[in-house]
Amino acid sequence: MHMGDPANIIEQPVQQPDTDLNTLLKDITALEALVNDWDEQQQQTVHALQRASDALHKEAISRLIKAVKQVPEAMTALKSIVGDEVVYAVLRHLEVIRPSLHERVEQALESVRPYLESHGGNVELVNISPPDTVTIRLLGACDGCPASGLTLSEGVEKAIHQYCPEITTIEKAKGGMSAKPVSNTTDGVPVHFVSPFANSADAGWEYAALLQDIPEKNIKVLTVAGNEILLSRFANKVTCYQNACAHLGMPLDMGEVRDGILICPHHAFEYSLESGECLTAPEVQLQTHAVRVIGDKVEIKFL
Repeated sequence: MHMGDPANIIEQPVQQPDTDLNTLLKDITALEALVNDWDEQQQQTVHALQRASDALHKEAISRLIKAVKQVPEAMTALKSIVGDEVVYAVLRHLEVIRPSLHERVEQALESVRPYLESHGGNVELVNISPPDTVTIRLLGACDGCPASGLTLSEGVEKAIHQYCPEITTIEKAKGGMSAKPVSNTTDGVPVHFVSPFANSADAGWEYAALLQDIPEKNIKVLTVAGNEILLSRFANKVTCYQNACAHLGMPLDMGEVRDGILICPHHAFEYSLESGECLTAPEVQLQTHAVRVIGDKVEIKFL
């Protein structure tokens, strides 16, 4: 590769019109969709190439930042440019900078939303008071529900503590209109977005099965990432539960299924496969895992 004279390159940069992040990501998204239809070996080759390319870019940018840190004036400019959406997205993708507290809180909430939405509810971030306090609001069916305290402590709070161990206080705001977007910062520089490269919705997903292989209103038993799970399908909606009765934790896969209702083979507790609700004892529910369908592929995410 012909490097040329670095000084000349710096002194005579190629002028490019500003392009927003979404426009730059369109080609990447289209190519990712194309690769998803390739066989496993081809996909692994592409991913290996991507990792090698990312490693090269990460090393180059890390060396550049290391050199810039030696010049206080340049470091000030660097902190400012991190607020640019394209720069921030690339640095986060390469893991040159750590995710901000705001981004990690949003990742935590995103991890529990599939479960909340399956029960007609949701959760939103209202405020972050650094260094250790977060305020959230339960929405929809979760707001005012008798079990909202359990939802908050066992679901939302657990996820926030997992993603953000520095958070010690989680406050619950009263129901009402959605809050305004919470300002995000990185090294004290405002960043008013979450990097689409680093979004938790695109990380940690495990392939489970093909959509057509999951029976309608019945169960498919699988082991994914060491977890034994039950998959069920209702049209194009797929639900996923841990293979464990909410009563005593006994496996459910040998239970009888009647029109979307799973009957525990040990103590006859009945569960709705569409919602995970226990019809015998409504105060308990099956352990739900996040699930998404991309094309004909079903993927699972575990907390």
